[in-house]
Amino acid sequence: MPSTSSPLLTTPATDAGTGPEAADGPVDIRLIVTDMDGTLLDDAQRIPAGLWPMLAELRRRGVLFSPASGRQYATLAEQFAGADEGMVFIAENGTYVVRDGEELSSDPLESAVAVRLVEAVRDLAAQGVDLGAVVCGKRSAYVERTDEAFLAEVRKYYVRHRVVPDVTAVDDDVIKVALFDFGSAERTTAPALASFAATHKVVVSGEHWVDVMNRTADKGAAVRRLQRDLDITPAQTLVFGDYLNDLEMLDAAEWSFAMANAHPEVVRRARHLAPSNNDHGVLRTIARLLHLPQPGA
Repeated sequence: MPSTSSPLLTTPATDAGTGPEAADGPVDIRLIVTDMDGTLLDDAQRIPAGLWPMLAELRRRGVLFSPASGRQYATLAEQFAGADEGMVFIAENGTYVVRDGEELSSDPLESAVAVRLVEAVRDLAAQGVDLGAVVCGKRSAYVERTDEAFLAEVRKYYVRHRVVPDVTAVDDDVIKVALFDFGSAERTTAPALASFAATHKVVVSGEHWVDVMNRTADKGAAVRRLQRDLDITPAQTLVFGDYLNDLEMLDAAEWSFAMANAHPEVVRRARHLAPSNNDHGVLRTIARLLHLPQPGA
């Protein structure tokens, strides 16, 4: 359960008058890391308008803001275009980390593993599972499935993608294989990949998405590397998440917040609760902790 020992009220909030409250003064935060879908973005996948002036103030205070997502780097860069100077993008669930267009770290899959994953997806599809694979490279994402229903889902998270005849033959550094299941990823696709879980990380990153990566890759590893490189402590780190691919990065911060709409396991793992994504919980919590004007005030 969330801790009750901090100076914050940790119950979920649904209106601007409740939620976390700082005790005496602003908390010493130097790094803010937030998941995107279900966390910073509302259910219509919109960035709250109040984020943009907040980013300017965070930059003025020397606080680093870092989106951490299963989305590809190109998608994140497009979403934050014009406000991305100095921002660290933890993309592809931590397998690809970029700042100002320069790669800070990556954790590519062995090509043979990517091939085996694609073959497993093809087998599942042949058995009647309605799913498709996205082979995630540094330069682009690659898909074989061409129906509009699948491509519409791909476009949400991979603005830079290509349809190719054979995704096992792409010439790129593959950092992750993402699987979209039109049913339940947690109940169907993830269990079917149990053989990969023995050697790799099989992460349910959304209701319909499963990501497969190296065991050494996750959002938490990326956050810890940032902390180490920038001499930032977990006590100076504020993290927000809502789904199972956020668990490790919640462990990397003393100020770890599950959204009110989060998966139950995320709520159990986080130290605190924030208002839901539709209630702009990320912005409201940052404002309270750092003594900034509340969004919309």
